[in-house]
Amino acid sequence: MDTMNTLSRDDEAARERLASVSQDMINRTCEWSDINTGSWNTEGLKQFAPVLADAFSELQADVELIQTNGFEAVTDSGKTEIQQTGPVILVTGRPRAAVQIILSGHYDTVFPKGTFEGVTDIGDGRLNGPGLADMKGGLCVMLEALKTFEAGPLRDRLGYQIVLTPDEEIGNFASAEYLTRAAQSGAMIGMTYEPAMETGAMSGGRKGSAVFDIVLHGKAAHAGRAKDEGRSAIEAAAELVLGLEALNGKRDGVTVNVGSIDGGSAVNIVPDLAIVRFGARAPDAESAAWATEEIRKLYDRAASRDGIHGHMHGGFYRPPKPRNAAQQALFDAVHATGQAIGLDLEFVDTGGVCEGNNIFAAGVPNVDTLGVRGGRIHSNEEFVITESFSERATLSALLLNRLADGRMDARNIKSLMGQ
Repeated sequence: MDTMNTLSRDDEAARERLASVSQDMINRTCEWSDINTGSWNTEGLKQFAPVLADAFSELQADVELIQTNGFEAVTDSGKTEIQQTGPVILVTGRPRAAVQIILSGHYDTVFPKGTFEGVTDIGDGRLNGPGLADMKGGLCVMLEALKTFEAGPLRDRLGYQIVLTPDEEIGNFASAEYLTRAAQSGAMIGMTYEPAMETGAMSGGRKGSAVFDIVLHGKAAHAGRAKDEGRSAIEAAAELVLGLEALNGKRDGVTVNVGSIDGGSAVNIVPDLAIVRFGARAPDAESAAWATEEIRKLYDRAASRDGIHGHMHGGFYRPPKPRNAAQQALFDAVHATGQAIGLDLEFVDTGGVCEGNNIFAAGVPNVDTLGVRGGRIHSNEEFVITESFSERATLSALLLNRLADGRMDARNIKSLMGQ
């Protein structure tokens, strides 16, 4: 049996094939980038989903487009409504194979329609464009790695479910149940295709993330004639914001960031509405519970002011993903596999979150930065490093080979989750 950090005959064949389709992956990613799929651009998401489903139909698997029920969001008027999004794409291959994995990725981006468009060659082997790295390039890498694996002799030993989501950048509120369901249907290992860092480093432990919207209602009045009859929702919100920001530094690893305060109107009217939108991060479940309780106390204080009432919406939608024995065993296996193709992969703990948090919470160890190398994501300077397409697709194909032939013991790695 070949060791983890050397190449088998099947590995060599995979590496050769993926080097030959590197430009095809780049071209396809650029074509996909030209279709705007901002998280709130439902029309663009629904336009792109069939394109993506057609590409993944090249696999030896069943492909479904599932329209979700949407998710509840707080509007600028302080009311909640159902926000629709694009479909979830579910791909199922060989569900009765001995080894089962879940692969995930998202096809939405952070860029609203008309804000960042077009692909530009910026030299030095880099392309600039929306979603090239985060994460349409990663979706191409996933697809070609699987196609390469299925062209080899080990395919019948490994089955998978792929979940491609339209709402990762805004929290997976509509698609989270599909990630959980796929992870809990027998998956032993998870593979997610967020971009790796520019240096090639990958994500290790991740914090948990929360999004909250607190709506406060007061009483409108003429600010000149009857100021004392009014009750300012913005004043209550200001006190709340000071309390929220004061939570920073009170518990190790917990951060809170107020993103916006919406509400009010003319300066001669006491404002009767304020909406405070904020996020929080926590390194572990106990810290997340502490942060939630402190936020609840601050809300209760604000909403109990004379003439003020409201409601709190949201919470920790992504649980923390700390390193544990299973995660470390998986990282070690990925590192050894990288060495077989000359990569010295580093795993760095981060405050960022992704679908890997959801998959971990569902009981499945996972590596979640298997996508292309790139940088400056979430800005109009986002770029992808073109040589990383074949590099990262080869890494994934080799991981699939090792999971199938037993060099990576998926069942044993998952058994370490409780340690």
